[in-house]
Amino acid sequence: MESFDVVVIGAGAAGMMCAIEAGRRGRRVLVLDHARAAGEKIRISGGGRCNFTNTRTSPAAFLSQNPRFCISALSRYTPGDVIALVDRHAIAWHEKTLGQLFCDGSARQVVDMLLGEMRAHGVALRLGVSVQSIERTAEGFSLMADGAALACASLVIATGGKSIPKIGASGFGYEVAAQFGLRVTETRPALVPLTLEAGLLGRLAPLAGVACDVRVTCGKAAFDEAMLFTHRGLSGPAILQISSYWREGQAIEIDMAPGVDIFEALRRARAEAGRQSLAGALARRLPNRLAQLVAETETEGAGGGVLGDASDKVLRRVAAAVNAWRLKPVGTEGYRTAEVTLGGVDTRDLDQKTLAARAIPGLFFVGEVVDVTGWLGGYNFQWAWASGWCAGQVV
Repeated sequence: MESFDVVVIGAGAAGMMCAIEAGRRGRRVLVLDHARAAGEKIRISGGGRCNFTNTRTSPAAFLSQNPRFCISALSRYTPGDVIALVDRHAIAWHEKTLGQLFCDGSARQVVDMLLGEMRAHGVALRLGVSVQSIERTAEGFSLMADGAALACASLVIATGGKSIPKIGASGFGYEVAAQFGLRVTETRPALVPLTLEAGLLGRLAPLAGVACDVRVTCGKAAFDEAMLFTHRGLSGPAILQISSYWREGQAIEIDMAPGVDIFEALRRARAEAGRQSLAGALARRLPNRLAQLVAETETEGAGGGVLGDASDKVLRRVAAAVNAWRLKPVGTEGYRTAEVTLGGVDTRDLDQKTLAARAIPGLFFVGEVVDVTGWLGGYNFQWAWASGWCAGQVV
């Protein structure tokens, strides 16, 4: 039986960061992953450029049944620390928008950085290896991994959630938590496109591929970003963001001209150029196809008719359709396209400073497997780095 100080299951962002820090402290570390390559989620993230952190990171950008749980880790390993690591490896980067930092080149650079750090600190990596069993022992834990018996004093579960199963995502981490008596909160797809009922989808079919900047609201949550009409419903950053807050049966409200009072804008346009079409007037604020559909739908006429003929009542109806479009999605596209999994290992059973299981000495959970879920835009990577780093200081 091979023996290690630390075994990390999961060669993603959190797992590799934890392994690096443990190795830096002189611990004998082994990282296992059933995938054939390390850091697959890193590699495909950010359109292949890896949105590796967000300079605006704060606890307010994370969802959890205990919103304060993430504070300790995020304050101890910050976006500045990630930037320093990336800079040390001479990886060029840029800020795209809203504090989102991306590699100038390939996301593969971040994976190579982590692999290089692991090698430098003596961390062993075994890929294409599945763990069949985990047992607690007097000295720590024993594992069976593809027929090989392993022993360790500390075991770190960094297996992520269920999102993007095509790269091997599964509920393995939740099963380990349950095996050792830890609670797991409800899990569901997050940062995911929303789907619409067939009738509405049919009416919106001409808009597939159209994008516009919106303000989308669900309950007290609101986001100002881009929205995309798709063949299945709605997507784009604003929709992905609000999907983490939306639940079945709830309505969302979308302002497709944020900051513009469409009723007043149309009244002014009617007074100044009443001979133009309603659709034409709307097209000054909306994409052409969207303007055309709104005008025709709300006036039941081709192009919405001449603006000068539209009453205030009609203009208010059109304005409501633009500034306060209220609809009920019927679902999401599921884990297949979800960027992350909402929910996970219950933070009540973990130490917020070390990510250790309170009742099981030597057992740790880091990254997405924990009930801490960030907004779109590098926040989930920052949680992965921070939680992995914190566990790496003590495993």
